[in-house]
Amino acid sequence: MKNVKLKICGMKYPENIKEISALHPDYLGFIFWGNSKRNLELNTIPEIPETIKKVGVFVNATIQEIASKVNQYQLDIVQLHGNESVIFCKNVKKLGVEVIKVFSISDTFDFLTIKEYVLFVDYFLFDTRGKLPGGNGITFDWNILENYHYNIPYFLSGGIGNTEIDGLRSFLKSTAAKKCYGIDVNSRFEKRPGKKNKFKLEKFKKMLYEI
Repeated sequence: MKNVKLKICGMKYPENIKEISALHPDYLGFIFWGNSKRNLELNTIPEIPETIKKVGVFVNATIQEIASKVNQYQLDIVQLHGNESVIFCKNVKKLGVEVIKVFSISDTFDFLTIKEYVLFVDYFLFDTRGKLPGGNGITFDWNILENYHYNIPYFLSGGIGNTEIDGLRSFLKSTAAKKCYGIDVNSRFEKRPGKKNKFKLEKFKKMLYEI
């Protein structure tokens, strides 16, 4: 499916950032959460192609903390992975960035609970409910997205790797994927937390765009 975007999250190491950016994904994600093994500790992000948007991932951070990171790293998008309110999302948008709001999905997830966010975010990201806010390496039942009826596009996340490509092939042809804007990958492509395997990602990207 040639229109679907690819987002690679949890980048941490300078040389690996350069290496993975050479694959020209649409987005690279950088985590700013001290409890994460993928927390970015660099003072600057290495230069990457302008076509790649930089996404800062935050978990229950303050507006001041987010504004500081947006300015320091010239972030294009802020991804909110905690319990951020609708008003908080609205205030983040005032920083001049796009906003991705993440929701962790279980089999009983009620999409009515996210209705109030629709006016104040640019994208949703649906991840698997797990012990951590992300990077759990577990998929959820994508069929539940048949119940998603809002116009906001979403990223599909949660334990996606090369072994899921057949499932993605079927999903992206389904009505549930009508608003699926991008695929978000992370832990399934790592040599260790924060260091991505270029060859696995290259293979995944090739297979993804053959769909």
